[in-house]
Amino acid sequence: MSSDKEMKTVKSSAGQGLVPRLRFPEFLEAGEWEERKLIDICKKITQGGTPDTSNPDYWNGSIEWLTPAEMGKIETRFIDSTVRKITITGLKNCSSDLLPINSVIISTRAPIGHLAINKSEMAINQGCKGLIPKELTNYDFLYYALFIFKSSLIDLGAGNTFKELSGNSLKNFEISLPSFPEQQKIANCLSSLDDLISAETQQLATLKAHKKALMQQLFPAEGETVPQLRFPEFLGAGEWEEKTLGDICDCIVSGRNKPKSFTGNIPWITIPDIQGVKIHSSISKLGLSIEEIKECGAKIVPKNSVIMSCVGTFGLVSICEQDLVINQQLHAWLPSQIINNYYLLYSLVLHKNQMERMATHTTIAYLNKDSCNAIIISFPSLPEQQKIASCLSSLDDLITAQTQKINTLKQHKKGLMQQLFPLI
Repeated sequence: MSSDKEMKTVKSSAGQGLVPRLRFPEFLEAGEWEERKLIDICKKITQGGTPDTSNPDYWNGSIEWLTPAEMGKIETRFIDSTVRKITITGLKNCSSDLLPINSVIISTRAPIGHLAINKSEMAINQGCKGLIPKELTNYDFLYYALFIFKSSLIDLGAGNTFKELSGNSLKNFEISLPSFPEQQKIANCLSSLDDLISAETQQLATLKAHKKALMQQLFPAEGETVPQLRFPEFLGAGEWEEKTLGDICDCIVSGRNKPKSFTGNIPWITIPDIQGVKIHSSISKLGLSIEEIKECGAKIVPKNSVIMSCVGTFGLVSICEQDLVINQQLHAWLPSQIINNYYLLYSLVLHKNQMERMATHTTIAYLNKDSCNAIIISFPSLPEQQKIASCLSSLDDLITAQTQKINTLKQHKKGLMQQLFPLI
């Protein structure tokens, strides 16, 4: 790292946190950052408000109106359109100002710390505050500074039912601020990373959409016996069979007793652990010994089995990459000579609606053993199953790789932010 164009590491000034660990070369001699109150670097910090919801004259207008709940769903730092909109009359009859473009919006309750930059004029509800930066405050820099100070802002919240960050606390909150050119340089660096993450995230969404559409074509629609799309070598292979799962593979149903202890290395799997096509361990790292499995009456699910959620949420499926044990909210299908396990996995995903219809609906919907065994699936010859499974699992491999790529970029951004801002 000897090029003048590269960023260089700088030691913090006597632990004061007013110099970042990493600085661009042109700012190495620029001295310490200043501690500035938000009210001093913003033209205005505005509150939000909600027009009377019972007055139709206030709603369904042309003015964007943002809430903390919607902010929590934003996948980028920008927002230009909101789900709900208010009228000019509604704006005049609530406490929200109309924020100019490139304001920084922060949620100040339920929860504290969601952030967004508006790319169109926008009103906000009472759970948000709007920061309108001064000319020498870069709005992207302010966004990232608030992001890195999020935990400190949460700590300032007060309240019994839920924490709320008051307007006064926000106005007097101090952040470290360099010169405007250095703000711009940092903002450009981080926003470029964010743009890359957004592009890669869009690519991931495209892959998932492609897989979903392909699955709908490779499997027969409900009531049909042949799929819309077939590989050339199977075009004359005739109709698919229809059978219940109980007729084509054996199953394992977990006992109802929860283990009293977890001291072994055989993974104990629950619904939250199903986060992809393959599963080999528990998120909580819980594991059972043979003795503990016998004590609670559980059974070991062998490697390559298909596990499926059967309580509350249906259609969550995964392939076991090692022997494991499941709780009572999961059902396991064992490998069979007439059904490919990956084909079965993808087929079950498409039978979620059938499961919903068959489920017993009490406080929580569930499928018992008989209901699970009665699920009807369509399937072709084993070679055609293998071809379909291979195609879709290859797509899943791409999706997994893309997900890992995005996570790596996010980790890189997180580490870079910690270096580009003074220690706190």
